[in-house]
Amino acid sequence: MPITSQLVAQKLLEIKAVSLQPTEPFTWASGIKSPIYCDNRLTMGFPEVRRLIAEGLAAKIKEAYPDVEVIAGTATAGIPHAAWVSELLNLPMIYIRGKAKGHGKGNQIEGILHDGQKVVIIEDLISTGGSVLEAVSATKEAGATVLGVMAIFTYGLPKGIQAFEEVGVAVDTLSSYDILIQEALEIDAINSDELKLLQSWKQDPTAW
Repeated sequence: MPITSQLVAQKLLEIKAVSLQPTEPFTWASGIKSPIYCDNRLTMGFPEVRRLIAEGLAAKIKEAYPDVEVIAGTATAGIPHAAWVSELLNLPMIYIRGKAKGHGKGNQIEGILHDGQKVVIIEDLISTGGSVLEAVSATKEAGATVLGVMAIFTYGLPKGIQAFEEVGVAVDTLSSYDILIQEALEIDAINSDELKLLQSWKQDPTAW
């Protein structure tokens, strides 16, 4: 079965890794009211789904970045997916903390990374892009080359798209908010009025 964006969206909805509540929105840590909550950590508990994700990410990486030398995972949610992908590609793996440790060697990057190596960074979710772009910066500061970022899911928010464009980093994902809400409509998880609410949120999340 081909690993399509629609299939990944269906699986995320099935296991409730993504929840939609357009009429009873969630509140993010930033204070933003959101009709969607995404917790891709739940995929770890579903071997079929995590295998689908790993195979999808590995295929995208092989196609887009055939010269990749190291797979990196962002701490913490990107780590298991990076491990499964690096195994499929038979490549070394590292992971990148949000900040350097305050003890021991004070590492921000764990694992072996040589100067000049070509890295693809795996994240679970792209929202504004802030956390993964910090990982990109840390990897570059370590002397490596970041070929691009791969993730399971993106909200496709204008702020996030702009952030990646500003630093010139390519990003690709297995599925997206737009595809997922259409799939949710197809399986009657939402109705047409709720679809309109979900579409309006993406245009301006802070004012929604």
